Amino acid sequence: MNDMTRFWRIPTPRPERPLRTAITRGFLGRCPACGRGRLFRSYLKVVNTCKICGEDLSHQRADDAPAYLTLLIVAHGVGAGILLSDELWPHSSLLWVAAFWLMVTVVASLIILPRAKGAVVGQQWALGMHGFGAEGDRT
Repeated sequence: MNDMTRFWRIPTPRPERPLRTAITRGFLGRCPACGRGRLFRSYLKVVNTCKICGEDLSHQRADDAPAYLTLLIVAHGVGAGILLSDELWPHSSLLWVAAFWLMVTVVASLIILPRAKGAVVGQQWALGMHGFGAEGDRT
């Protein structure tokens, strides 16, 4: 046996982490690993470890991605709604239309934001990003 062969590192395969399943579990606010534990301890605070399977979730770095995704979805939906308002309510006051779509924007944003963050955390876990992988930080 050659002296160099003992220095070769045989890579161990990463455990299978289905992307779609992890994103769906995160979207639903569940642990991306087991799907049973809670992902959030409050509105947007991710738990450090899953109470069911013990998966370390403290590595997550969702940063601005959930806010961007929320803005992208809400802005398109509300923008289309505002453009349709004149057709839907032709004789209503502009103040009423503005107040209505402002409320829709706030409610939709509050509903979508934690789901977007959960999906981003699930994606990071499935792809082994930011310390979720066996080899450490893969950014």
